Amino acid sequence: MEFSQFIHCFQSLIILFLALLIDIIFGEPHEKLHPTVWMGKTIQLLKSRLRHRNPLIEKIYGIFLATFVITIFSMISYFFLKYLAYLSSIAYIAISAMLLKTTFAIKSMKLHSIPIAKELSSKNLINAKKLLKKIVRRDVNKLNEELIVSATMESIAEGTVDGITSPLFYFAIFGVPGSIAYRAINTLDSMVGYKDLEHVNIGWFSAKLDTIANYIPARVTALLMIITAWLIKEDWRRSFSILKRDRNKTESLNAGWPMSAMAGILNVKLEKLGHYALGDSNTTLSWRCINKALKIMDITVVLFLFFIVIPMVVLFNLIVQ
Repeated sequence: MEFSQFIHCFQSLIILFLALLIDIIFGEPHEKLHPTVWMGKTIQLLKSRLRHRNPLIEKIYGIFLATFVITIFSMISYFFLKYLAYLSSIAYIAISAMLLKTTFAIKSMKLHSIPIAKELSSKNLINAKKLLKKIVRRDVNKLNEELIVSATMESIAEGTVDGITSPLFYFAIFGVPGSIAYRAINTLDSMVGYKDLEHVNIGWFSAKLDTIANYIPARVTALLMIITAWLIKEDWRRSFSILKRDRNKTESLNAGWPMSAMAGILNVKLEKLGHYALGDSNTTLSWRCINKALKIMDITVVLFLFFIVIPMVVLFNLIVQ
């Protein structure tokens, strides 16, 4: 490794760990300063102007919508950071870390999930449902305690991928602009990637991109969850068996992987009524399962960092630099 490669690699690792530290200490920045919020406003503004009665033309507009949003945000970050690197290495590292942090959310997942567990422990289902609405799309009004726990755990499992491991995966390959590009893809999917009449044409391309972007991270994350099961002395063989059996039961090609692995580890059934049921109902779902799911998420993320992200950062710095 040449000296310039070593310096760039060292900077990338410092950016990564500083971003993780920012997340642990501060969590999410204010909405006015959050790039994901800016992405959302941009998507909303463009979506209203790109509607068309002709489905084919609207699909073409959907391609433009996704391409424009991804390109504009990733390119702005790329050239801005290039300029900062020219001015000051310290400024470059600090701003890069802050930008990287906005693309993943570990502390936020806990801040949304732990209060649900607390409300359930107090048997306050009404407040638990109000909190659950903030992290899931489904109708929560008719959910019982077990289904509330299930929905929360599903969100933790799926969020481990699209909220943590995927953006870090693309940071490892493409740097901060790569993680920004991923966050743009995921934001597009969350806003227009539906199959209802309003979004089926304008959002089809965004949905496909999100599926492609999460394809590898979802599978790697699920396999690391099984290693996590072994580390915490849970039945990793059962987890692997449930993963093989149930991973394709969800409509999403990716979501079933971490969710079925999680169900297998804790020996529970994760269910969205009328859509899918993952795992076996051998253990009653209780609020304690949410805390266990968060523990699995934490260990899986640590494994992903040390066995996937850090080696990839080193490897790609050797290749590119």
